[in-house]
Amino acid sequence: MEQNLRTPGPTPIPTAVRDAQAQQMIDHRGTEFEELLRETSTGLAELIGTSGDVLLLTGSGSGALEAAVVNALSPGDRVLVVTIGSFGDRFAQIATAFGADVERFTVEWGQAAEPEALRQHLASHPPYRAVLITHNETSTGVANPLRALAEIVRAAPGDPLLLVDGISGLGAMPFEMDEWGVDLVVSASQKAWMASPGIAIAAIGERAWAAGERASMPRFYWDFAEARTWAGKGQTPWTPAISVLYGLRIGVQRLREEGRERTWARHAAIATGVVAGIEALGLRPVAPEAHRSSTVTAAWLPDGIEWGPFN
Repeated sequence: MEQNLRTPGPTPIPTAVRDAQAQQMIDHRGTEFEELLRETSTGLAELIGTSGDVLLLTGSGSGALEAAVVNALSPGDRVLVVTIGSFGDRFAQIATAFGADVERFTVEWGQAAEPEALRQHLASHPPYRAVLITHNETSTGVANPLRALAEIVRAAPGDPLLLVDGISGLGAMPFEMDEWGVDLVVSASQKAWMASPGIAIAAIGERAWAAGERASMPRFYWDFAEARTWAGKGQTPWTPAISVLYGLRIGVQRLREEGRERTWARHAAIATGVVAGIEALGLRPVAPEAHRSSTVTAAWLPDGIEWGPFN
């Protein structure tokens, strides 16, 4: 009997993905790998809703967040981080670590950012170089109204970049990178993409590429320009997680076959069922109904129950 894994990631992976990941190694400078990389990145671009570049780098979701920051910003840049939970805080910590002038737009845990409140903040403060937002906050199970927030950012003084943490929602929840005006979004293989951990995913728009030409934060391993040069040859600059990429290709194929709208509806329906189930047990969801995630459900522990023994 298989373990019924209920963590927000890694997530259980389909048998076809596991089988793919068990394949023998190939030359990561050869034509077979070139086909593997191109097919997977092209499929991801379609699912993310972008005509821009999608880069696949060996690393975690947090590595992808760092990559987003260091490739778009310079030390001293004014940055607004919209944080509604633990991973919004992490985005802010990364930007701070690399010398950005970080200001936090902090929302009470369990709530989503309100577009009008963000608009007022942006209008009443000096321009920011970038706004960093978590699409789907894993720690609370809250989904930000990203489309509306993106519209606010696009109209903000100074024309700031919009960098998005899409790690726990991308692929399973509605997302239109180009249509919504997202400049850079990152994800990771072990979430809705149905593969094992090990691949950081970055979708990069033209404004983010232009910003990268001026960005001066230190970077080497996470250099997007270097990665794009190698991707043009069907390769990665560093040794890739070949086994994970095999699995990711299958996950992407399955999602393309299902179709984005059907995938989004399926996840939403399952999330509704999960909420109904925990409420039947007497538990209370953290997220308000209007902003509940389709991928992560968080609940408050009942009075008198401590997390340690419960876990």
